[in-house]
Amino acid sequence: RNAPCGQAIMSGSVMRCLLLATIAASASGYSAVSPRSAFRGSRVVAPARAAPVTQCTVFMATKTGVKAFVVGVAADSGCGKSTFMRRLTNIFGGSGALLDIGRETNTLVSDKTTVICLDDYHKYDRTGRATQKITALHKDCQDWALMAEHVAAIKNGDVIMKPIYNHITGALDAPEEIVPTDIVILEGLHPMLDDKVRAMLDLSIYLDISDDVKFAWKIQRDMQERGHSLESIKKSIEGRKPDFDAYVAPQRAMADIVIEVLPTQLVDDKEGKFLRVRFIQKAGLDLIKSPFLFDEGSTIEWTPCGKKLTCAYPGIKFKYGQEMYMGAEVTVLEMDGRFDKLDELIYVESALTNSGAKFYGELTQQILKNKDAVGSDNGTGFMQTLCSFKIREAFEKATGKTVEAVSA
Repeated sequence: RNAPCGQAIMSGSVMRCLLLATIAASASGYSAVSPRSAFRGSRVVAPARAAPVTQCTVFMATKTGVKAFVVGVAADSGCGKSTFMRRLTNIFGGSGALLDIGRETNTLVSDKTTVICLDDYHKYDRTGRATQKITALHKDCQDWALMAEHVAAIKNGDVIMKPIYNHITGALDAPEEIVPTDIVILEGLHPMLDDKVRAMLDLSIYLDISDDVKFAWKIQRDMQERGHSLESIKKSIEGRKPDFDAYVAPQRAMADIVIEVLPTQLVDDKEGKFLRVRFIQKAGLDLIKSPFLFDEGSTIEWTPCGKKLTCAYPGIKFKYGQEMYMGAEVTVLEMDGRFDKLDELIYVESALTNSGAKFYGELTQQILKNKDAVGSDNGTGFMQTLCSFKIREAFEKATGKTVEAVSA
């Protein structure tokens, strides 16, 4: 129940929310702009509010009864986070859509999931970063105190007023109301960098795209699709690399699961058409079991091409084993190459144990359901789907709740 205004004690981060809300109240209106491309044209209406945002309502916590299971997903821009979020949302039921607040937002929602973009916690807008000569990847560009306060509130079942970073204008827009759902995913550059935030994550994931693959992807996207020059692409990558190496890449050692995307070892491929993808999971996690091929604890190398799996050149190869990664014991499941016929993935699934699937064939079913998504014919789609199952497995064990399998 909300306390009278005079009884409220406002922290520094609450004062920031209050200031943003005051700006929102004074604004005459907003023009709708294009949402994030992966979810263009798809929006979910925000919950109706009992009263407009005021100095009282902006910082008074409202209990929802839903204490969120919080997952951190770290990755650089252009590393497939949006596609991964779509696969994850499908597994938990419903279609992900942008929260409909009548203006630009980065928040993706479904019945059970909310995806919060951590760019919304930028301390500076685009102009401010240029003035400060700081990149969005730098740790000093983030409002860590507000981020930690909000994660704690969401885990406690409290509604928050979250700021918005507008990727179109580069401005810091007025805040939006976020109502906790069963699962809240914090996706962005730094979900694990801050000690307080990392300690509150129930599961942490890092999408690790090698420099060679990232460069090939950026050429395809920015040069072929957006008309950028090769020189500008190289300059962009080189300009981001120092801060990426200092503040983003170290989170690989902190993550429970790393999905590592590397150039293929099957053929000489400079365009990134064929990929080698590794699912790296820390050993001994309480909430999830390690997936394995054929025999747990063994070292396996498997080339499944033949009558049961159609493989054009250069074929497909799987590996499984244990190794040390960033100073920790891990199990590694690897796929190199791509599928010709997605329905034949069932043959590979039959050799996989502890996948987190609810029934035989569910992994294949989910790949087919998202067959038009980028990476569905290679290891990125395979490992992202496997990781989504692991998130579901962890959620069920941690909360005691059951997520019903979603039919095709």
